[in-house]
Formats: sequence, C-alpha cells, structure tokens
Amino acid sequence: MRIVVAPDSFGGTLSAREAAEAIAAGWRRGVPGADVAIVPLADGGTGFAEVLHTALGGTVHELEVTGPLGDPVTGSWLRVGDTAYLECASACGLHHVPREDRVPGVARTATTSGVGELLAAARDAGVTTAVVGLGGSATTDGGAGLLAALGAVPVDDDGLPLPPGGAALDCCARLDGTPDLGGMTLVAASDVDNPLLGPHGAAAVFGPQKGADDAAVTELDAALTVFAGVLADLAGREVRDLPSAGAAGGLGASLLALGARVESGAGLVRGLVGLDAELDAADVAVTGEGSFDWQSLRGKLVTAVARGAADRGTPCVVLAGQVSVGRREAAAAGVDAAFGVAEEFGLEASMADPAGTLAELAERVAPRWSR
Repeated sequence: MRIVVAPDSFGGTLSAREAAEAIAAGWRRGVPGADVAIVPLADGGTGFAEVLHTALGGTVHELEVTGPLGDPVTGSWLRVGDTAYLECASACGLHHVPREDRVPGVARTATTSGVGELLAAARDAGVTTAVVGLGGSATTDGGAGLLAALGAVPVDDDGLPLPPGGAALDCCARLDGTPDLGGMTLVAASDVDNPLLGPHGAAAVFGPQKGADDAAVTELDAALTVFAGVLADLAGREVRDLPSAGAAGGLGASLLALGARVESGAGLVRGLVGLDAELDAADVAVTGEGSFDWQSLRGKLVTAVARGAADRGTPCVVLAGQVSVGRREAAAAGVDAAFGVAEEFGLEASMADPAGTLAELAERVAPRWSR
C-alpha cells in the first residue's frame, strides 16, 4: 500500500515535518513494508515558510524585527524567484509570548509591527509579490502595527501616534502617511474565513487564545470597529465583513485594505508542494494537526487534504493531538476516521512525548487501514 502522510504542525509541539516523520515511523511499525511518503504541509499559520522552503528551495532571509510584545525577535522571510513568502507568526506569533504572559493586558497591546518590517525588507529587496501566511498570531491590532511599519501611522484626533496594540485603536482618527509597498502585489494566505468584527470576528473568536478575557474581547472588538472605518478610507471600500478580514487578529483586514487578494493557505501550499500528484498514487491519506476541532472545518489544512482524497475516492485518516469533531461533521468534511493522541494516551503523556505518542498512535491505527 502507498500511504501519503500530509500533516500540519502540532500546535507548538511538533513541526509539520516532525509530525510527518513520527506518523510515518509508527505506520511502518504497524504495517511493515508499507510504502509511506511524507508531505509536510501548512495552511498559512506556523510552519508556512518552512514547509515551502523544503518544497521549493529558495533563500531564507533572517532579520531582527519587533516582536508582539515590543521586544526584538528574529523574523524571517523566504525568497523564491521574485516572490517573497512571509509567515506572520515568525514576527508576531503566539509562541513569542510565554504562557504566563497571555493575560488581558498583553492581549490589548500586542503588535504586528514586525510583520510590516518583514514586508518592508522584502520590498527593499525588490520582490514583485509578497505572500503573507496568516495564522498563529499573538495580536489583535487589526494590522495597525504593520501599517505603521510601512509608513501609515495610526494617529488620534490631535495627530499623535497611537501606542501599539488593538485597544488603543478606539482613539484612531486616521492614518498619517501612505503605506509604501514599492509596487508589490500582496497575497493573504489565510487559514480562516472569519470577518473582522462581531461574534465570529478577530477578538471574539481568537482573543481568548491570546489571553483576552470577556472585558478585553469587548474592548478590542469596539476598538477594531473604529479602526474598520479608517481601513475603509484607505481601501475606498468596506473590508470589515470580507472573508479572512479577521485572520491573525485582524491583520487580514489591513492586508485587504492594501489590495491583497485572499487565497486559501492550505490550497496554495497544496499546489506548491505537489500534494495532488501524491494523492493520485495514494491508497490512504493521513493528515493531522494539534487540535482537530470546529475551526479545522473552516478552511484549514485537514479539510483541504480530506477533500483532495475524497475527490479520488481515497480514504482519509486524521491523527491529531486532540479530537473534538464528531463523526458526522468529520465525514461531511471527507474524513473517514479521526484519532486523538490525548484520548489514547492522556494529555500529560502526549505533551511529555509528542513525537513518541503520535508514532505509537499511528502504529495502532495503521493495521486497520491495510489491505
């Protein structure tokens, strides 16, 4: 049998490649002689640039940029020909914020400035297209930091620059300056389709993951509502309700205001790494991520793999850190079966040895899917 193993990263514990290698090792133990191919994937979030570098080559450029808390972090972008691939999490990812610091105050002030600095570096290097992977951010500033780094500073009624973070945007009157893209075409590679505002928006859905309590969520959503008007002036149209405007804490909204077109991050990576050709020859497709939950069904990577397999009549199995999607919902997305490491071995064991427990889960599951 030919098994194609095509997972996303596992929520800060395993990269996509590490997860793929663990699953492949376990599967070979469970079914000796199985022909297992690994295709690490990403959907725009953490691991986006790494996966593309592995598949496409190119040159990785590292530089010091402003992190989500204002401290310097090492960010990177990938150049392949005249295209730059940026992963917003590289500069403003949640992994830059220790768990003990994921509190309401930090959620209110985290900034996307570093992402703008990466874009500026790509612009200055002369690329013609910049693809920005959205996901895994620690921010809810609507992309205000990014715009400031590109020369359009959010200011109040008195023309004074606003402090970093989403909460300050309730005083935003306008942008001082014009964003300088140097003629670059922007592509927003998004792993979600959420709007900017409301119960399905950036603050309400993703804010709690970043430390926002109910009061902070309300405050951030109100501030982003003000900022949405400023972005409409920049874009010459409303962007607040567009799909993916709420991605990466509203960073998607600023990219849309700058004229970016939205592409499915999972679909884009799927095409660039040649997943379809691998699925053509597969007897079973295996994918996975840290948490297979309701958000997974909103355009994330697992769905892209499952649909690709379903189009070919190929079974698709999900191996995840945790599974909270019901069988009916999973089947509707093209997933034939889903198994969770935490459910099999317990959360503590899965966190203590993520690669080992994932490999053991694959070893247990593999014989059920052999001829």
